[in-house]
Amino acid sequence: MLDSKSMLVLKILAKESVGGSYKIFESADLISALPKHYRTDSVGIRHILTHLERQDMISIKYDDDDTYCLAVLPYGNETIENEKPSRREKNRTALVAFLCFLFAFLGAILGVIVTYYLLRIG
Repeated sequence: MLDSKSMLVLKILAKESVGGSYKIFESADLISALPKHYRTDSVGIRHILTHLERQDMISIKYDDDDTYCLAVLPYGNETIENEKPSRREKNRTALVAFLCFLFAFLGAILGVIVTYYLLRIG
């Protein structure tokens, strides 16, 4: 299981390297792609990438002075796909379902009222 910062880095890598091909990444670009409260330095990025490589989620072809050539492996993509939705996402889904129900109910009531007045006039 990955911590949230490692998962974010893995998602950034997967988004940029399509199809499992190797791509060059600068640690500064990875740092700037992270949300502000997850920001780290180049040493932190090196540790995260080493951890992801040991977990067989990425393959690092080479690294040279904070420049990495790497690819996301199938297990890394599978980990991203199988990530449990956060509590916020679950709440958002429940809110959308409730709003759909509410507006469908209000639309049905409005339809009955309009029908009643149309039949009363005619």
